Amino acid sequence: MRIICTLIQLYILVVFARILLEWIRVPGDHPVGRIRSALAVIVDPVLSPLRRIIPPVRLSGAALDLSPLVLLIGLSILQRAIC
Repeated sequence: MRIICTLIQLYILVVFARILLEWIRVPGDHPVGRIRSALAVIVDPVLSPLRRIIPPVRLSGAALDLSPLVLLIGLSILQRAIC
């Protein structure tokens, strides 16, 4: 059970890192761009279904994607239930 708790905690950290690195605009061949791409491979399979269910919130020309927040809340609830 301890391994599952640790994996959930690590995945939460990966989601946070993905969110933060999305704000940094760099080319794909830049080291930060490569890290962002690697994190996308890990996080996007879980975020994609959430993005289909939860539309982005429109804020005067910009769109706010709430799916990472929903994922983090879900992971926190799962972690508290299991751990």
